Amino acid sequence: MPELIADIAVFAPLRQLFSYRVDESLHDSIRAGQGVLVPFGRRRLSGIVVALRRGSAERLKDVAELLAEEPLLEQALLELCCWAADYYRYPVGMALRSALPAGLTSAAPRVAALSDSLYRPLEVAEQPRGSKQREVLDFIRSAGEASLSLLRDEFSAPHAILERLVEQGFLSKTRIEKLRDPFLADPVKTDQPLPLTEEQQAAFERLQQAVLAADFAPFLLQGVTGSGKTEVYLQTIAEVLKQGRQGLVLVPEIALTPQLVGRFRARFEAAGYRIAVLHSGLSDGERFDSWRQIARGDIHIVIGARSAIFAPLQNPGLIIVDEEHESSYKQGEGFRYNARDLALLRGQKERCPVLLGSATPSLGSAYRCAAGQMEKLELTRRAHAGALPKVQLINLSGQPPEQLISTELQETMAATLAAGRQILLLLNRRGFSPFLLCADCGQTFRCPNCEITLTYHQKAQHLRCHYCDYRMTPPVACPGCEGHQLNPEGFGTERLEQEIAELFPAARIARMDRDTTSHKGAHQKIVREMFDAKIDILVGTQMIAKGHDFPGVALVGVLASDAVLNLPDFRAAERAFSLLTQVAGRAGRTGGGQVLIQTYSPDHYALQCAAEQDYSSFYAQEIQFRQELGYPPAGYLANLVFAGIGEAKVLKAAESLTAYLIAAGSSVEILGPSPCPLFRLRGKSRIQLLLKAEKRPQLKRLLDYADQWKLPAGVSLSVDVDPLDMF
Repeated sequence: MPELIADIAVFAPLRQLFSYRVDESLHDSIRAGQGVLVPFGRRRLSGIVVALRRGSAERLKDVAELLAEEPLLEQALLELCCWAADYYRYPVGMALRSALPAGLTSAAPRVAALSDSLYRPLEVAEQPRGSKQREVLDFIRSAGEASLSLLRDEFSAPHAILERLVEQGFLSKTRIEKLRDPFLADPVKTDQPLPLTEEQQAAFERLQQAVLAADFAPFLLQGVTGSGKTEVYLQTIAEVLKQGRQGLVLVPEIALTPQLVGRFRARFEAAGYRIAVLHSGLSDGERFDSWRQIARGDIHIVIGARSAIFAPLQNPGLIIVDEEHESSYKQGEGFRYNARDLALLRGQKERCPVLLGSATPSLGSAYRCAAGQMEKLELTRRAHAGALPKVQLINLSGQPPEQLISTELQETMAATLAAGRQILLLLNRRGFSPFLLCADCGQTFRCPNCEITLTYHQKAQHLRCHYCDYRMTPPVACPGCEGHQLNPEGFGTERLEQEIAELFPAARIARMDRDTTSHKGAHQKIVREMFDAKIDILVGTQMIAKGHDFPGVALVGVLASDAVLNLPDFRAAERAFSLLTQVAGRAGRTGGGQVLIQTYSPDHYALQCAAEQDYSSFYAQEIQFRQELGYPPAGYLANLVFAGIGEAKVLKAAESLTAYLIAAGSSVEILGPSPCPLFRLRGKSRIQLLLKAEKRPQLKRLLDYADQWKLPAGVSLSVDVDPLDMF
């Protein structure tokens, strides 16, 4: 008789599934999506049951035990993870593991559920004898019930007293689950739905129809900055909740989560709806608790960054991807999935609408709309009926290169401060300066692990690699010539902050970059101070461009805009246009704003279109370039990166695979092998091979063929399907 067999994805870097016999004692309890422990060689590994089937179990080992009674992943989410693992060429067990919080992926979880004791008074006529016992009992009787944690706050060392009251029959004691609350110190006020503009109303009504239809429908909500996209999100989610379904909202950065969560809490918590957040900024315990509440169906709205696409919602009615153009939706290492694309796939599997929102949509989303694969909804005017800010391109040609801030920008900043308004300055480069230079011999200081110069951080007094985090203290003398003229060259946000302080000593200045927001709550503190007008000038990297609504900002200055425009990447113009348009949108949110963009390329179409806030013209010019060269979205890419110690060995491996793929006779164009732009990274040499195809199936077939090639020892190969970062 055929026996029950479980096909299991073990948590190991292996692409295939492994089959195990299911003992009869587990037949009634084992299901697809369940966590299990299985023998694997001399070890025991955790894994997920992907499928159950009947067949011959001869020579198969038995499943050792179940990790939990209930499945960790429901069928739709299990299928999504397995599809993504196959598409992005990643071990399925590791992909499934990345979709789960740390406390659920092993037999001995690092994170455990917390519990508390709850005491309730029993109906007893007598009073306890001790005065302290009577005091504690009277407190619990007046409250109706009290937890141990509350009683500890009210009384010192109440444990013995409580146990005595339980023994005497005055109290009953039960164990309750204690949840870690990331919102504990963040109260919010309630608000009401805002009246919609004519364009907002039209978008909302169309989305409402899709929600009521309860079927997959993809939408792109393209709205200029300040057009009220978030209000459309809120009112559409309200319709989803009325249908008894749940909402999932993705944001590109955890830095944007607090502001959006605050608006959702203010709108829905008073009505009894519960909101959970999922992102890497949470502690393991907070993430573990949020995940379990979502899986139990206790949560109505989930808001989170990239990984929240795997939230275990049982009945999603709408998936929103805010700022969908952001490249941070793409995982950069390991499981290189794109959460925006998986949102569309999950919408198909869960039969619910998916809404992508942006002022500067990715070319891929605009291309889908043009092809009729996605419906576009547009908001062309700001919600408060104010005009978009005036944008001016300042030509730096002929100006001294050491003058970071042009005369025009300085004068406009002075006038803005005099008017009592706020300023944002964007410089997309961290640190004090990109490198230290010996003026005597020209030596610089380079990372021993990566092929780049070390960034100088003056406040921390160290040189630092922003890729591998190598650090060193700047020497007093040059190690090459023993000269003492070690000068910081170029500008970063830290140096800009210092220069602004010298120009405007009375101004209150703050800096927002990874160095100042690395601690929990630091980013939120800066945002709050901007809202409270405690900051006059905010200096920052692209963090300041993303989704923030600062009503007091009247001026935005962009420095070194050419650094983004001139990156060796076919998406450079798209990134420059998006960044400049987004940061420009931070100005004049309540009317009357100005934007000054300093550049050496004022005639470039990306900058011209950003200055005019003209997405249509930019798309028309950029898509023509992509179509001519067959780049996404007019084609499909996969980037294969070889890495290892020893350049010759890595290059030989890349050349070997190249010859193997050419012999396959595919129509896919093979570019390379060639050194990566960052040739040495974390101590390893890196060579890349770019595959370019007109059709997605062509690319998949060649990658399937590449899987059969044997990788030489000492060389690793990472495959990035639909890459966004070519470095």
